[in-house]
Amino acid sequence: MLELVDVDERNWLDIRGLSVSDGQEGFLDSALGIIARGYVYRSCRARVIGIAEDGTIVGVVLVKDLDEEPACYDLQQFMIDRRFQGRGLGTRALGMILSELEREGKYGCVEVCVKKDDAAALRVYGNAGFIDTGYVDDEAPDCLNLMYRFGR
Repeated sequence: MLELVDVDERNWLDIRGLSVSDGQEGFLDSALGIIARGYVYRSCRARVIGIAEDGTIVGVVLVKDLDEEPACYDLQQFMIDRRFQGRGLGTRALGMILSELEREGKYGCVEVCVKKDDAAALRVYGNAGFIDTGYVDDEAPDCLNLMYRFGR
């Protein structure tokens, strides 16, 4: 059974040990970097969430609040470990994350920045209903800014 779990003293070392396949390293931070970002962005209500299947940590995600326009949830990092990729876990976990954020109800949408050449991530986000906003960030011109709106 797939579930979202809090990161705590019992599982953070398992999360720290997660990694992506060789061609994916440039697309996101290391698992330890994701945990660190959660600490750095704590004033933005950052949450590092573990993804577990049958009690085994298989992934991690970082979500934070973005109060500037457009105010939304900012999905900053989303990783499924190389050993568990290709099994649909990312798609299922993303659906669970979106459902949890929608239930929370602070914002009406979720934003994610994805490298243009990260075909696997673009496919997962596109299948979930994220659409390209057309916005180009001068600091990340090689990325697409995608938006998911709740209640569509």
